[in-house]
Amino acid sequence: WLDVARRDWSDELLAVTRLTRAHMPDLAEGSAPVARLSAGFTRRWGMKAPPVVAGGAGDCAASAIGLGAIAAGDGFLSLGTSGVVWRTTDRFLPNPALAVHAFCHALPGVWHQMGVMLSSAASLAWAASVFGRPEAELLAPLGDAVDGPSPVAFLPYLSGERTPHNDATVRGVFAGLSPESGRDAMVQAVLEGVAFAARDNLLALGEGAGAPTELDLAGGGSRSRLWARVCADVLGVTVHRIEDGEVGAGLGAARLGRMAATGEDPAAVCRKPRRLESFVPDPSRAEAYGRAWLRWRRLYPLAREFAAVEASVAGP
Repeated sequence: WLDVARRDWSDELLAVTRLTRAHMPDLAEGSAPVARLSAGFTRRWGMKAPPVVAGGAGDCAASAIGLGAIAAGDGFLSLGTSGVVWRTTDRFLPNPALAVHAFCHALPGVWHQMGVMLSSAASLAWAASVFGRPEAELLAPLGDAVDGPSPVAFLPYLSGERTPHNDATVRGVFAGLSPESGRDAMVQAVLEGVAFAARDNLLALGEGAGAPTELDLAGGGSRSRLWARVCADVLGVTVHRIEDGEVGAGLGAARLGRMAATGEDPAAVCRKPRRLESFVPDPSRAEAYGRAWLRWRRLYPLAREFAAVEASVAGP
């Protein structure tokens, strides 16, 4: 029932569903004070006075606050269990045709778009379980850089995919396997498949007001220099490994609480983390990855058709 552009309840939707504003909870910005902790919990947790409770945020918006992604055009790529390509916007920019999420940000007067991949670092974790080796051991033989695309392709739709397909039934695919295909080529394909999916997401976001021109990396996958380099070459944008890239959401929640308690300016509180290393796309590899991405995109219709055939064979 939320009118996201107006950041208010939609009277039209309420009327259609025979509801009124009296049925709805109060709305609050994420950085606004909304209550104080109850006396019972204040005593239980050993606090001298009841602390302020902030409106708060969901996980991705909290991560954005922690990463300082609060101005229009700020972006990041999260390589967590699932993956997110984020862009902060100064207005509501929906794109439902490509399953782009468009929501209010956790700060007043700011919105965001995000593309969501259901299996990002989860794809590498799955490969580690199949090969029976820790993720770090799988990545070690590849070093910090590769010369170009793997001869094997991987579609990382292990649990279906959201952006840009919104397809719950499609599943993952390895393609191009031969007797010469070894573990290293398959692991490299997993990294590249996730990066290709992120490129699909970046393209979907770019249909609005232009995609970000640089991205901070967050999530567990951000620890890999190789994956960061692959992402830069595949996406065609500069990618930054950042300090404490795995704690963005927790830090963001703490920052929202701080602003609710103090009323400080978000620009003073939500500073960007220190960048540890930047990866600029290599022109030669980026060109090769561009061709590989076009081939990779042809796998989805085949995987979708296979899922439909499998469903028809399985029956109701």
